[in-house]
Amino acid sequence: MKVPIDSDEKKTGPEKGASDAAQKTDTSGMSEQDMIEAAIRAGEQAAADDLKKDADKLAAERDEYAKKLDAAEEGQKKAEDAAKEAQDKYLRLQAEWQNFRKRTEQERTNERARANERLVEKLLPVLDDMERAIEHAKNTAGEDANLAQFADGIQAVHTKMLGVLGGEGVEVIDPAGEPFDPLTHQAVGREENADVYEDTVSQVYQKGYRMGGKVIRSAMVTVTYGGKKRPQEKKDGAAQGSK
Repeated sequence: MKVPIDSDEKKTGPEKGASDAAQKTDTSGMSEQDMIEAAIRAGEQAAADDLKKDADKLAAERDEYAKKLDAAEEGQKKAEDAAKEAQDKYLRLQAEWQNFRKRTEQERTNERARANERLVEKLLPVLDDMERAIEHAKNTAGEDANLAQFADGIQAVHTKMLGVLGGEGVEVIDPAGEPFDPLTHQAVGREENADVYEDTVSQVYQKGYRMGGKVIRSAMVTVTYGGKKRPQEKKDGAAQGSK
């Protein structure tokens, strides 16, 4: 047996809302036209309510997706910032490593130079002794061929040693007749001589040496006085201006 279904139960959405509103409307004393208009207004109100519900739902979904998008953008920005920070740190470490390597290489070079310098300094007294022996042998050899040959042998060894040191950047400072230079010469006496410019190196008691541009031992010299003042050397600019 089929159960009769109320016609209002079949209605949904705006139709059901309009029907409900029409049922709630007091129809007593209303004309048929008024009842129709009331039903229309009720239907429109129900439709507006449904649209508002749908709009509110869509707005809520939109806000939710907007929050997720903001979170994703924030996460991306944090990731980009972290990547930039890591890149900057890598570049700093790379620069520090390069500086450390250069500094270490320079320190090793300096240490080798200091070691060579110390070795040369220890050999200098040997060169001095050889030079004194050569000078003494030549002054006393006279007609003694053996002594002269001995002096020549020492001279050859001395020359060879200077050649080896010269290959390591060692230069001899032998300033006899040159202007006195307090940076490379050590004055141990003065000698009057009016025939040469004042402050000229007269005698060299002990030769000096420089290595790699650095003076490792100053030359011990005597300096003249009583002569004319040495003229100042003009610089290129001053010389050109005087022309």
